[in-house]
Amino acid sequence: MRRTVALVMGISAALALATTAGAAVLGDRTPAPASAPAGNYELATALQGAAPAAVGTGERAATAETAAKPDGTVRKPGRAEAGRVEAAHAVLGYLGADRTATLRHPGAEYVKVHFAQLLLLPGDYLTVSDPKRAEVHRIDGDPVGTVLGGAGRWAMSVTGDTAVVELHSGNLDLLGLSSTVAQLGVVIDKISRGYTEAERGAASAAYRKEKRAAATGGREESICGSDQKADAVCYRSSDPVVYRRSKAVARMLIGGVELCTAWRVGPKNLLLTNNHCVADKNETADVEVWFNYQCAECGGYEVFRPTKVWLSELITTDRTLDFSLFSVTDFALVEKFGYLELDLRRPDKGEELYIPQHPAGAPAMVAVSSDRDRAGNCAVESNSYDGYADDTDISYYCDTEGGSSGSPVLSRKTNKVIALHHFGGCPNSGVRMELISKKLAELR
Repeated sequence: MRRTVALVMGISAALALATTAGAAVLGDRTPAPASAPAGNYELATALQGAAPAAVGTGERAATAETAAKPDGTVRKPGRAEAGRVEAAHAVLGYLGADRTATLRHPGAEYVKVHFAQLLLLPGDYLTVSDPKRAEVHRIDGDPVGTVLGGAGRWAMSVTGDTAVVELHSGNLDLLGLSSTVAQLGVVIDKISRGYTEAERGAASAAYRKEKRAAATGGREESICGSDQKADAVCYRSSDPVVYRRSKAVARMLIGGVELCTAWRVGPKNLLLTNNHCVADKNETADVEVWFNYQCAECGGYEVFRPTKVWLSELITTDRTLDFSLFSVTDFALVEKFGYLELDLRRPDKGEELYIPQHPAGAPAMVAVSSDRDRAGNCAVESNSYDGYADDTDISYYCDTEGGSSGSPVLSRKTNKVIALHHFGGCPNSGVRMELISKKLAELR
């Protein structure tokens, strides 16, 4: 009897919410608190005691050109394309309806499912997984059942070309509520899926052609000379410090189809990327952060299954210095991958560098060598280089590509982050970390 009453109340509440514009969004992540202790936002020693700040713009507005994609939408400079959105249709529900849907695109790197409707009974939940359930993402309801607003909701992506969506439900004692329960359920209306190997090759060729056409004025990431980047795992034995530093660097999947790079800064739940990657709180609802996305062997094809978390809160951002500071959900899952420390000084001209990154969204690579530098190691070309403002950057010939935006530039002398990579054009350039640190210190 008690369960029946609870179901009646839950169903009634769910249907009432379905007509309410302010309905809560069903999710598998915990919303960020309205406020948090200042200690959660420490940035090495420069931000001790700092509190989170409202998102704002830099001192001088930075104008960035955009690139049109074939479907007419706009790609922000520095973001690489990861895949495309395609229509799909599946309905999961109660009263004899399907409880499982399989969505597959042969050869796709990942599949990401979009829900146009999520109306579940209290205690019921969904899982989105690969066929072998090696990767499983759970989506829970709240005690009264929840619904989606008009924009719908994306699930976390599943690595590989197949996603299985399953509705998990307890036994129902409907007592004549069949017609009401029939209105509940799950509607899948589209997926985003990663490019296949052939599509990735075509996209890379198109990107490089675009870069050659814009070479006179382009500022996006560039390969300078021959491509000297190597898989991060190639340094596991030859340079273990470089390999360990690469573990703190993550791939960002933005809106299901675009890519940037981010990295953990300091021991707290803090990550840095570029402002031109994530700048608006409205963009943060569907940003995945993938850690440990690395090749298992140097030059091999097997890739570790990444650990995926959501962007949780955009803490602060600045257009002139082109940085965004944010936190992630489920921080305990990624804490083990370590963090990077800051080198708060202007580096010397000729100082050797390396850049762990996810170029074009690839498994982690590191730019160490350079055929444009006499010593064979990429190094500071200029320590007084113009970015969005005068004398904000350092320049170098370390190889990068679209998707490398937001990568840390480390000094080989200290193995600490000396700059935040954001521009290309050969030389490529990054914003000096002592300037970013000073800006963050003003949050106190």
